[in-house]
Amino acid sequence: MKQKTEHGALSSFVKYLFIVLVVTPSIAIAQERPEVFFREDFKESPAEIPIAQNHLVNYDLVISLYGPGADVIKKSHHDKPADDPYYVWSGLCEGTWAVTLKHKSKYVDLSQFGKIKWRSKQSGFRQLHIILKLADGTWIVSDSSDPASADWRVREFNFSDIQWRILDIEKISEKKVIENPDLSKVEEIGWTDLMKGGGSIASSRVDWIEVFGYPVDK
Repeated sequence: MKQKTEHGALSSFVKYLFIVLVVTPSIAIAQERPEVFFREDFKESPAEIPIAQNHLVNYDLVISLYGPGADVIKKSHHDKPADDPYYVWSGLCEGTWAVTLKHKSKYVDLSQFGKIKWRSKQSGFRQLHIILKLADGTWIVSDSSDPASADWRVREFNFSDIQWRILDIEKISEKKVIENPDLSKVEEIGWTDLMKGGGSIASSRVDWIEVFGYPVDK
């Protein structure tokens, strides 16, 4: 009887070790959330048209501009009010436009708890959408958007909650719905309101942006 009891105790101890050493770390890894892949605040420098590479704070990033209105996307700022940020502004764009950022040496995996945060302010009918360029060259645009606001506002989007459409990157217009796009390797991340600018009363503004995801070697 004693031998059986000792055998049972040993068996229970082995099972306990298995849970601690194997199962528990696996659960921890599965629940882990990605850290910030990149953040961009834009330099505190005088307003200029168009926004360009020299306006980025993060030297690991490359900025790209797309669409018929790309040449007048402004890096804007006003001396008054005193807390006016240094931001990207679409008000002068005579056609549709888009702005993206990409890491110089990494893709990002947004498929596992990936999310995006930005501080923005839209006016008029403008609603800011997320755009992505996937590793295979496919462009997509989110159905989720950030609408007009009377003041600057921070918004957060979970990529797992978003429905997507194909994006025509030449015209900056949405096309058919794409089901379950592969977000495990994303090359460029950006934004557009799918509209031309209409001055201060009808435009989009982005102060800063953060992207949360796992880095992937190119």
